Amino acid sequence: LKRTIDTVPRGQLAQIVSAKKIFDVLFASIALAILSPVILLAALLIKLESRGPVFFKQERIGLNRRRGDRRRICRETGIDRRMCQDRRKNINAGRPFMIYKLRTMREDAEQFGPELACENDSRVTRVGRFMRKTRLDEVPQFINVIKSEMSIIGPRPERSFFINRIKQGVPEFTARLVVKPGITGLAQVEDGYTRTVDRMRDKLLYDLRYISRLSILQEVEILFKTVYVVLTGKGAF
Repeated sequence: LKRTIDTVPRGQLAQIVSAKKIFDVLFASIALAILSPVILLAALLIKLESRGPVFFKQERIGLNRRRGDRRRICRETGIDRRMCQDRRKNINAGRPFMIYKLRTMREDAEQFGPELACENDSRVTRVGRFMRKTRLDEVPQFINVIKSEMSIIGPRPERSFFINRIKQGVPEFTARLVVKPGITGLAQVEDGYTRTVDRMRDKLLYDLRYISRLSILQEVEILFKTVYVVLTGKGAF
């Protein structure tokens, strides 16, 4: 693990985190105001094509609030230990929250249990396929950002079911929870949607690289790459 990441420069992390908080709220508020007509149109199309709710809610795991785990992760990743102290305690690897998305699948998509989406997935609706390609289904997550549950940029939030599966073979997987999860991130712009659990393990390297090189410049680079991904549909299925 230590060979895959660099060390965050000491003294800079607090300033970067503060700047990210301000940027997150401003960006999310403006984005929701501008994209509200798009959300309304998408909601209408979703209702016309298939039955079920317009919005999709699902529990995801966010920022790690366990002091012991955060200290261990900070030692392993080289992140300033002071940023890892927290008085909150939680039985989970991170704090659970409800993520919001526009529904892209049939209402009964997971009647047999948790399952990752795959290429040409029959559960995805026609409207949903377009939204996944353009990432429009992610727009409601700006609400999560305003609620301080997510950031604009960071590792994608995963479900507890998959986190527990992966960390059995890769205990370091929870190291990605040392920062807030994001709507977009280095792993998403470089490697697209996750198709399998094995690919989730591989994308951990991108997440650790992002954390270890946390900087304003990197945030800007990921934003520009996100625009490219949205315009080209790179990595979508």
